[in-house]
Amino acid sequence: MSIELELDQIDLCKNLFGENDNHLALIEKHFGIEIFARGTHLRIEGDQKIGLQARSFLLQLYEILKKGITIKTKDIQAALRILEENPNVDLKEFFLSPVPISNKNLHITPKTHLQKKYVELINEKDIVFGYGPAGTGKTYLAMAMAIAHFMERRVKRIILTRPAVEAGEKLGFLPGDLTEKVNPYLRPLYDALYDMMDVEKAHRLIETETIEVAPLAFMRGRTLSDAFIILDEAQNTTQEQMKMFLTRLGDRSKMVVNGDITQIDLPRHQQSGLREALHILRNVKDVGFVQFTQNDVVRHHLVQKVIDAYEKATP
Repeated sequence: MSIELELDQIDLCKNLFGENDNHLALIEKHFGIEIFARGTHLRIEGDQKIGLQARSFLLQLYEILKKGITIKTKDIQAALRILEENPNVDLKEFFLSPVPISNKNLHITPKTHLQKKYVELINEKDIVFGYGPAGTGKTYLAMAMAIAHFMERRVKRIILTRPAVEAGEKLGFLPGDLTEKVNPYLRPLYDALYDMMDVEKAHRLIETETIEVAPLAFMRGRTLSDAFIILDEAQNTTQEQMKMFLTRLGDRSKMVVNGDITQIDLPRHQQSGLREALHILRNVKDVGFVQFTQNDVVRHHLVQKVIDAYEKATP
């Protein structure tokens, strides 16, 4: 059965359809239908009920485009994943509540329900734990929120930290000065920062210590006020390090603690500070928790398959 859909702006239709209609191909595969596009006109062929669902999906995307949001292939994939989780979802809740980033004019949006919850909790609470497998956007979204808070002058500085060298922070055997020793272990934080902020501007802010990227050991003895603080790879903190870090929280500051408790590199006899904190702080009202799953993986589609395969192979 055919379902017709007439849109009204050819430029928006080009974005909606994708290059060589690749967006439509993704939608066809997901719904098990055929879509024929010409100009601003669409014809959907297939089961009527499913075809109407596809029509509604396309209309939601079109309304998002009309609000000035550009939709990329990864956004179509994310929208289909969100729809699969909740068939009654309002996609505008995701795409029209973006995190604006710096002078790159980026608009980063949550790609899953848990990512959306994560962003909302960061806005609401001063300490938030995000934990789960690689590729779920924990560090990237936390960095986006940190830069957004900084640009809105809600904080005066950004502090990025992680335990270095299997949580032991034994850097002496590495060549170079202290910065050169530490940088390889902080590279993922720099990568996320440079993806969202002009590199020259980021360097200026780092030089003035407005943005500080440092190993966890450098946090000891400090009170971190007016700051957005991100602790990455938190599964590799010791119990003592995690307690030390959490008690650095100062006035008008936020902390985001990220990690994956299935990838702990600590010696077998040493308990992860992240694992302990999740247990001890679980009932503290003003602390937020988001446990991501493989369904929240937003990297290359093979990353999710790799995670699934390892989970099935684990005894």
